[in-house]
Amino acid sequence: MSRLRIVHRTGFRYERPATASYNEARMLPHSREGQFVLQAALEITPQATQHSYADFWETRVSTFEVLTPHEMLSVTATSVVDVRPEPQNTTSIDWDELAARIPLSLTLAESVAQTPATAPDEEMLELALRIEAEGGDVDDTAFEICRVVGEAMEYRRGVTGVTSTARDAWPARSGVCQDIAHVALGVLRAAGIPARYVSGYLHPDPTAAIGQPVIGESHAWVEWYSGEWRGYDPTNLTEIGESHVYVGHGRDYGDVAPLRGVYAGPSASELFVEVEITRLD
Repeated sequence: MSRLRIVHRTGFRYERPATASYNEARMLPHSREGQFVLQAALEITPQATQHSYADFWETRVSTFEVLTPHEMLSVTATSVVDVRPEPQNTTSIDWDELAARIPLSLTLAESVAQTPATAPDEEMLELALRIEAEGGDVDDTAFEICRVVGEAMEYRRGVTGVTSTARDAWPARSGVCQDIAHVALGVLRAAGIPARYVSGYLHPDPTAAIGQPVIGESHAWVEWYSGEWRGYDPTNLTEIGESHVYVGHGRDYGDVAPLRGVYAGPSASELFVEVEITRLD
């Protein structure tokens, strides 16, 4: 087990004061199997009243509005989380059972449908068919898809943007974790496997000393359904473990963007993001 403190600061700078802004944040983890949240708080500048709820995907959402002129909106999420490896499912259901369950569950039906961000191109469809034809069970097929996608794609900043899709990233074989997750989701769903996008944090340096802050960032990985939901990090080709902190999931990045909103005022704004992660135990 490891104890991690995450400080995630993000927001917008405006070229001229915004007169009002209306926002929602998905930046705070919640307790679930594999992690226990000891502390989770959101600080907003300028000060604003917060309202919280769980969305359709059970992600914790904080909504707030700033109705006074402001040149910068700053949102800081501070969390302390105990993380322990989840027991792995060793019994994967067969393909017939999976196909029978999907129409009976809205969650599974939503998770097997493609979105504009995950829709596969012809190469991705061929990859799904080729791996599916190898004859493995649901878990074997999903693992192989994530492995092939992760090995084929290079993590590179600057080649994609926040609105890029799997069809943009796969031909370039490069992108950030968001893009690699979108490609993996597109191929998993093309193979008939319900899969979802997970947003969270990753401690990037296992050699860092206890108490040493490390510069990190928001991270993305995938979960697929094979009787239970099972997570995998295709960007790093690794199981989900003590360095991963779950925040929320959805069909794609658009369902779990850390901060989104609308504002009245200048036409231009600049997004800033800073993440610091510290191992406490």
